[in-house]
Amino acid sequence: MAACARAAAALIVWHVLSGCAPPVQTVQSQAPLIWPAAPDAPRIAFVKAFSRPEDLGISRGFLQRVADLLFGRDESHLVRPMAVVAVGNVLYVADPGAKGVHRFDQKEGGYALIRAAGGAPLVSPVGLALGDAGEVYVSDSALATVFVIRPGAKEALPLALGARLGQPTGIAFDAASGRLFVVDTKMHRVHVFKRDGALESSFGERGTAAGEFNYPTFIWCTREGRLYVTDSLNFRIQSFDQSGRFLAKFGGLGDGTGDLPRQKGVATDRYGHIYVVDSLFHAIQIFDGSGRFLLSLGGMGRERGEFWLPTGLFIGEDDRIYVADSYNQRVQVLRYIGGPT
Repeated sequence: MAACARAAAALIVWHVLSGCAPPVQTVQSQAPLIWPAAPDAPRIAFVKAFSRPEDLGISRGFLQRVADLLFGRDESHLVRPMAVVAVGNVLYVADPGAKGVHRFDQKEGGYALIRAAGGAPLVSPVGLALGDAGEVYVSDSALATVFVIRPGAKEALPLALGARLGQPTGIAFDAASGRLFVVDTKMHRVHVFKRDGALESSFGERGTAAGEFNYPTFIWCTREGRLYVTDSLNFRIQSFDQSGRFLAKFGGLGDGTGDLPRQKGVATDRYGHIYVVDSLFHAIQIFDGSGRFLLSLGGMGRERGEFWLPTGLFIGEDDRIYVADSYNQRVQVLRYIGGPT
């Protein structure tokens, strides 16, 4: 019996250690992927794509591999990513398919799927926003709740906000003022909350006029405090100041460049370029600060630089562009390499 036990233990260790060894691969160099194509000056470059911790160099430890072998592996991959934010080397991805928020720590090499207290699922986490102290805010459209994930926390905790939410979707935070902006799709408006959660104001109502909404979804706050809101069924992007005063709009229903038939995530880079994800085009369209169309990249497919119903978008201070490529079950990372328009 002892010999059998030793043999079984040796077999387990052999399997685990063999699993630690990297697979034999044929390395194929790929030409850099840039937009637009030559001879035009390059503006956007493909960096990488990821779906699971291993894609980011985050490996599973020895004990985790033993547990995987004995009890079955818990697949920690993206199922239906909807939103993404980067906090330094830590990436958060909201995933309704996984009922939680993935946290990939590229510096410390850790991974976690974060849910609510007691492991309760986040039913429909669709929006993420980065706070000023490394915290991440999460909107759950089904639970009608905004949660916060503190740095290193294992659970998302609900925020006590001074307004009842119908269907929170897009969410943004302005570090300069400490305001939290929450899009309420069901109520066709944007709520503005103070740092302590008190309701400061709300703006918008259902309609087609400037400053009105028809099922708004995503939102972005620039470094200067300007707000961009995806006005989904009005097929446009609207911009506001922090008091909710209408500033400008662009877009429209159509199938040509510059049209926004299924606009999703919106974000800006340091030069004021406006990036808009359009899931019908399976692409990202880029506009200047006045809403003039500049460039489109992507198209439906599974190759690098192609998308399948992309949704959320985040641009970091280093101008890295993170795109939630939902039905390809991955996040693609691009980078702006051009200068001012």
